[in-house]
Amino acid sequence: MRQRRTKTQMQTLRNQILEELRDDHPQSVRHVFYRMTDPRLKEPVEKSEAGARTIQNLLVTMRRDGSVPYHWITDSTRRGWFVDTYGSAADAVEQAAAFYRRSVWDQTDVYVEVWCESRSIAAVIEPVTSRLAVPLYPCGGFASLSLIFNAVEQMKATSRGRPIKVIYVGDHDQAGVLIDRSAETEMRQHLPADMDLSFNRVAVTPEQIDLMGLPTKPPKKGDKRGGWKGGTVEAEAIPAGVMRDIVSDAIEDFIDPGLLRTVKVAEASEREYLASIAQAMRGEGA
Repeated sequence: MRQRRTKTQMQTLRNQILEELRDDHPQSVRHVFYRMTDPRLKEPVEKSEAGARTIQNLLVTMRRDGSVPYHWITDSTRRGWFVDTYGSAADAVEQAAAFYRRSVWDQTDVYVEVWCESRSIAAVIEPVTSRLAVPLYPCGGFASLSLIFNAVEQMKATSRGRPIKVIYVGDHDQAGVLIDRSAETEMRQHLPADMDLSFNRVAVTPEQIDLMGLPTKPPKKGDKRGGWKGGTVEAEAIPAGVMRDIVSDAIEDFIDPGLLRTVKVAEASEREYLASIAQAMRGEGA
């Protein structure tokens, strides 16, 4: 049983968290926890429920005392449900101008989605998928049949017969390496036989474990999926910024850079046009 940390050890742990978050945010609490389990740190936490509670409680304290800005921590597992309303039609058009996005994917040869194993990972990579306007699906472990069926219906409607490319992020462990395979197998049950579907696991891979020196832990005891060799690595062990770069690079491999620049220029111009309409509407109502 681990002894209670001294004040000096707790301050070291606080400093480690600040260093991790200062240049690499937002991150989920779970992501910070796994980063703090790295045995190479001066004050690592144990990979256990107790270790997770230590980080969770410390992040609560650090946010409340102002050490960690609230927006440095993201949580996509809990969110409110809202109905958008407007004070006037001009307000609605103005909002539309602010959020207007021109689709680059209508002009590409493939249809792209990003899937990931957990909501905590989704929260970390969502800024990338939002910036590049790519659908993001957190499986929550092995995806439910309803999630996959509804996702495939959306795929069929949006892909318009183009090859479907799924970029995947998940753990490297007994279950993690099977989740994307299971999802792909189930998707194929609902897609036409001649529709091109491919999954590309961009993290975590054995090569990344070696290249980044990611900390590993033994396989879970009692897991019925036998035959696992070596250690296991959670996706959260990859630094959040590095993970966002990995996903961004994987998505942008399917977009011509010139096309993306052209679309962004047109988008900015059309956004200005919508804003001018809202301004004109306000003038007419004056």
